Amino acid sequence: MATKATATRRDRPTFGCTECGWQTSRWVGRCGECQAWGTLEERRGAAPAAQVQVRQAARPAVPITEVPAAEAPHRPTGVPELDRVLGGGLVEGAAVLLAGEPGVGKSTLALEVAAEAARGGVRTLYVTGEESAAQVRLRAERVGALTPGLYLAAETDLGVVLGHVEQVRPRLLVVDSVQTISAGETDGVAGGVAQVRAVSATLVGVAKRWAIPTILVGHVTKDGTVAGPRVMEHLVDVVLSFEGDRHTRLRMVRAVKNRFGPTEEVGCFDLGADGIASLPDPSGLFLNRRDRPVSGTCVTVALEGRRPLVAETQALVAPGAGAGTPRRTASGLDGSRLALVLAVLQQRAQLPIGLADVFAATVGGVRLTEPAVDLAVAVAIASAVTDRPVPAGTVAVGEVGLAGEVRRVPDVRQRLAEAVRLGFRRALVPPDPGPVPDGIEVVEVGDLGSALLALGMTAGRQSRRDTAPAHVAARAARPTGSGPRGRARGRRGSRPVHLRPISPNSP
Repeated sequence: MATKATATRRDRPTFGCTECGWQTSRWVGRCGECQAWGTLEERRGAAPAAQVQVRQAARPAVPITEVPAAEAPHRPTGVPELDRVLGGGLVEGAAVLLAGEPGVGKSTLALEVAAEAARGGVRTLYVTGEESAAQVRLRAERVGALTPGLYLAAETDLGVVLGHVEQVRPRLLVVDSVQTISAGETDGVAGGVAQVRAVSATLVGVAKRWAIPTILVGHVTKDGTVAGPRVMEHLVDVVLSFEGDRHTRLRMVRAVKNRFGPTEEVGCFDLGADGIASLPDPSGLFLNRRDRPVSGTCVTVALEGRRPLVAETQALVAPGAGAGTPRRTASGLDGSRLALVLAVLQQRAQLPIGLADVFAATVGGVRLTEPAVDLAVAVAIASAVTDRPVPAGTVAVGEVGLAGEVRRVPDVRQRLAEAVRLGFRRALVPPDPGPVPDGIEVVEVGDLGSALLALGMTAGRQSRRDTAPAHVAARAARPTGSGPRGRARGRRGSRPVHLRPISPNSP
């Protein structure tokens, strides 16, 4: 009876998520791991748990104090910005996952790394599953990656790929991409959960067993996460996120996970027709050089990892179309932070932007998401409303709170040093910034009103005609209509409203 019950439990179907591999004993509409809808599929015939045999360990366990503290040696890749993110280069036997959107330049960067390694005398094997060998050859000619030490194989079968590895014996392996490789012994199509899990585990095992640094190129989903099961991110040693707007040439590589180095570094690249190049000084891409100041702009210094980037924020305030909710559009900025800054400007600084359309953006395709750029965004919007430009050579750094206060941000000295290097001589910073570099005048502002007054912009409760731009003020001064009804409506609109203070005991 017990045997029959056990067999029944074994034949009971399970349900697995096609996105992340999460399993459950019953069907649900939403995955409990990745929160995706409609991704659970039925799986029957689950294999029984294998019996593990106890064996003698080859090396006994030792106290942690007796373990040598030698660091894993890094081998430079020849691409300085990538070495910066990796912490010095590739480690022997390390598995690196390079993920990004289609067309962002993953294959170009992987080919550049492979070519630089081959030029340095490192035998490299580049496996492509998405393109033919002739297509990769044409791209290599275009970007200057032709070198005899770079071996190329166009394969999609995992067994054949392992055969190439045994034949070439490379010291660097690049697989582009892991979603196109299929294992014949595993069910499913290439790119599925089971296939990606099996291929990734096999390639990582080869990298560890033969001490071959391996770069796995992967795709991302619509929400920006790595496509395939989450176990893939846990198998590899390093996860790199390759980001960038396809309409600009700027590309950034961030370390999401790194077992051999820091995760707060960011590498900047310039993707052009002749390949991809490192950008050791990308701040110049994010600034507009003008002969005279223009209203609606403000320069800030953001931190991308540990790298300061001097960037320019722009704002445009236009009268609303009338009926409906005014537009709030952000490009390169966090939309929720922009809404917060607009609310503080209207409530604390009394700027008339409640019914106006506001557009805010960054220059050069950079994305600024940290709260330290709040003050620059607020100053740019106030400059657009008052039509008064920010004085030349001025930067603004600080986080804006809901009470209108300007909060302190980390690494002010490092930010100001970068601003001084680019020729800025005045900075608006929060109170108590700490030691500051020479060559720059620091203006400490405790709240948003003080910052606007320091820049010569109107802050405080004033009339709409004094604070709004000319086109907004003209619309505000326009008569409401002709005839007795229109004049009466105008008189009612201009009548002062007296508010009765609410006592604590009032209902």
